[in-house]
Amino acid sequence: MALFEITLILLLIAVALTALSRWLEVPYPSLLALAGAGLAFLPGAPTIEIDPELALALFIAPVLLDAAYDTSLRDLNRYRLPLALLALGAVVFTTVVVAFVGWKMAGLPVAAAIALGAIVAPPDAVAASAVLGQFKVPHRVTAILQGESLLNDATALLIYRISVSATIGAVMLKDAVPIVLLSTIGSVAAGYLFGRCSLLTLSRIEDAASSTVVQFAGTFAVWIIADRIGLSAIITIVVYAITIARTAPRRMSARRRVSAYSVWESAVFVLNVLAFVLMGLQARLIVSRLEGQGQAEAFGFAATVLAVVIVARLAWVLGCGAILRWVARFGSEAPKREAPSFRGGVLIGWCGMRGLVTLVAAFALPAGFPGRDPIVLAAFAVVLGTLVLQGMSLKPLLRLLNFERDTTVEIEVAEARVAIMQAALDVLSRKTSAAAAVVREQYEAQRLIAENPEDAQAATEYDRLRLYAIKRQRDTLEELRRSGAIGDEAYHRLEEEIDWAELAASPAGSYQPLTTY
Repeated sequence: MALFEITLILLLIAVALTALSRWLEVPYPSLLALAGAGLAFLPGAPTIEIDPELALALFIAPVLLDAAYDTSLRDLNRYRLPLALLALGAVVFTTVVVAFVGWKMAGLPVAAAIALGAIVAPPDAVAASAVLGQFKVPHRVTAILQGESLLNDATALLIYRISVSATIGAVMLKDAVPIVLLSTIGSVAAGYLFGRCSLLTLSRIEDAASSTVVQFAGTFAVWIIADRIGLSAIITIVVYAITIARTAPRRMSARRRVSAYSVWESAVFVLNVLAFVLMGLQARLIVSRLEGQGQAEAFGFAATVLAVVIVARLAWVLGCGAILRWVARFGSEAPKREAPSFRGGVLIGWCGMRGLVTLVAAFALPAGFPGRDPIVLAAFAVVLGTLVLQGMSLKPLLRLLNFERDTTVEIEVAEARVAIMQAALDVLSRKTSAAAAVVREQYEAQRLIAENPEDAQAATEYDRLRLYAIKRQRDTLEELRRSGAIGDEAYHRLEEEIDWAELAASPAGSYQPLTTY
């Protein structure tokens, strides 16, 4: 019961800090991790140890699936060169640089130093998605950072697994390439097969609540099975989510889809806030293990690793960007499209917050692993340091970079809206009934507004009228229930219909229902 009460308290604290982060316009993971670290040193603060395997499955799997589900295959293909340079090149480069520092400064064996580099190399998907959700950044930068956050963990954890095995003598580094290739190919194939099986199952479930439960259970099952058979759980989950996302919308009813989206949004938020608070609470546990001689050296080493991680990413991103811009001068179309601007490179380079994957990988090191305590401290310093230093400075950095307003998504939405309205009119053109005429008139009005997205006054007036009418419908429905003319079952069924109409009238969800017009 004590653990349950502590979890509730931590969750309420996290919600309050999240509201504060929105007011301060800073990423909420930064405040949550900082608060967790502060709570850890209070007298009587709970000591909560995270089981590494449970933490990865519980916190990473659903968050990663949620991010991968919304990932655009078009953008992954369009920005494949920058993504490869980040998800592969930046991870390997950071791993090598940090490994060199660990070998020279801390005297770690080569394989153990490589393990440290792999632990701190990948920016975390949870931190990245939280940051991107709170700040308006150019679509191109957003697409690259989201794609990187899905793929870099897989690269780092493959290196990590091989280096740990080499340190304990389970495998030789020279035998690593076949293992990496087999794991990668197997993970892609398994993710696709799991996705197809999940689609077959979900298409046969009509109940919204049951469908959502199966989705969560399937996500955890895919992660656990992939991990147990030696595949990359991250690659498997990403491919699994993308496979479902490409087909599921045509196989799920609107009610199931809206219900699933709502539950997933709430669940991912809860997992995010708990993950970062629990991560901060590990601070006292880490420091207590380093009491005695060598503590000062360990803190110095951790600070050095933090600085190296930040500088290495910036150097790699800005260096690759400069090379791509130089190549683009010779007229090749692909480099022109993929070469980032200097300002974009600075933002991508600075968005390198580490998160739960880094900390969990450090805690998962076997007992007796060479330099385990300094490595764990360095990992925690990198996580907390990047979340606080980089996360807290994002707002002033964006103000300094002064990006132009990006309307890429808005333009695509406007063009697609016209196309789907015209499709509705075309299919109704052969219908001659009075009802068809009414429906056509509604679609004509919507298409007229969609064709003139710059006419904000017309769009606002149209939505205001719809919401004004919906408000009156709600009042009448409430009066019918109050008078006893209808029961609660009829009331809730009609309430749901009005809710759908209200959502359609205010897709952004930012309106306030009108009481007068």
